[in-house]
Amino acid sequence: MPAWGITILIILAVYVGISIAIYYLQEYFLFKPEKLPRDFQFFYENQQVDEYNLETHDGAVVNGLHFKTTQPRGVVLYLKGNSKSIKGWGKFAVDFTRHGYDVIMFDYRGFGKSTGRRSQKAIQQDLQMIYNEIKKKVEEKYIILYGRSLGSGFATKLASVNNPRMLILESPYYSLKQVAAQFVPFMPLSLAMRFPLPSYKWIKYVKCPIFIIHGTNDKLILWSHRLNYRVSTPTEHACIR
Repeated sequence: MPAWGITILIILAVYVGISIAIYYLQEYFLFKPEKLPRDFQFFYENQQVDEYNLETHDGAVVNGLHFKTTQPRGVVLYLKGNSKSIKGWGKFAVDFTRHGYDVIMFDYRGFGKSTGRRSQKAIQQDLQMIYNEIKKKVEEKYIILYGRSLGSGFATKLASVNNPRMLILESPYYSLKQVAAQFVPFMPLSLAMRFPLPSYKWIKYVKCPIFIIHGTNDKLILWSHRLNYRVSTPTEHACIR
């Protein structure tokens, strides 16, 4: 075999090897979980908090916190980013409780005290289960979905199949596949990504008001990869800062 043929085979082998590695190792790059012992006690100064554990359809356990106010104006379901656990993210609850809103935060599978095997479908099902539990106690017109970074895609999907009062997205992406492409632009991510999270598809079906917050100097979810949203009715709003 000529030298150029051997070179092509080596390049193809490396390419296939990297593609396989991306498929099986992408969770390592996408998710940065913090594990907590089962007996860990959450504490937030000047906050009233209840802890919950919900069992999923496949036997996993999803752990979450309910930050309470005395006379809530509504409830915010806060979907966090891809790192740490609600132990640290809980500090953001005060941004809402001080304005009279209850806040509910849950850890994704494999984060904090939550268990179970992660997949995009499994997380979406977990979040719908949580949303259904909230609806048992609160009318949908009082539910606000807040998604930050990674959580923005899941929040958009949840809003697209429900009827919350409002959807707030902080640093949302067009799709997670597009974000990943900035790091490995030469790879076939349409086949390799197990968490594509196509926010641009789901947002078309969101019927509630939408607010988008995105910084122009964001280094992870670039301004060019932001989730664009066009106002289509008088009751919908988009704010990009």
